[in-house]
Amino acid sequence: MKKQENKRGEMGERPWLRAALAVLRGGILACGTAAVLLLAAACLISAGAMGERWLIGVVPGACVAGSLLGGLYAVGRTGRRSLAVGLGTGVTLFLLLLCVGLLAYDAAGLEREGAGTLCACLCGGGLAGVLSLPRKKKRRR
Repeated sequence: MKKQENKRGEMGERPWLRAALAVLRGGILACGTAAVLLLAAACLISAGAMGERWLIGVVPGACVAGSLLGGLYAVGRTGRRSLAVGLGTGVTLFLLLLCVGLLAYDAAGLEREGAGTLCACLCGGGLAGVLSLPRKKKRRR
């Protein structure tokens, strides 16, 4: 198989491989961000600064914020097809969360809050893709 050269004449990987690696890195960054936000929320709840009733909104909020940050990172690394890369980052985050749930518990799936978590991950990744779309230049008359 022949390697492709980039603009500088250096040998590099294929663009789809670069995009896939950026999506994976963005998903890992999104998972870390969501975990840190959930840890902060758990500390606030245990300190009594935030009530337990807020926990219902914290999990989707952490998923949206994490996938938004990871999606912006991934789109910035690829530079094109921003919506697909952002949604891919959201799916990667959801799959990572599902794997962690399966490791921590015996059963994890879409029955309890999985559908809401999936929607939150996709919304954050899609928002990152939409925010990274190139702007159209205004015509001057």
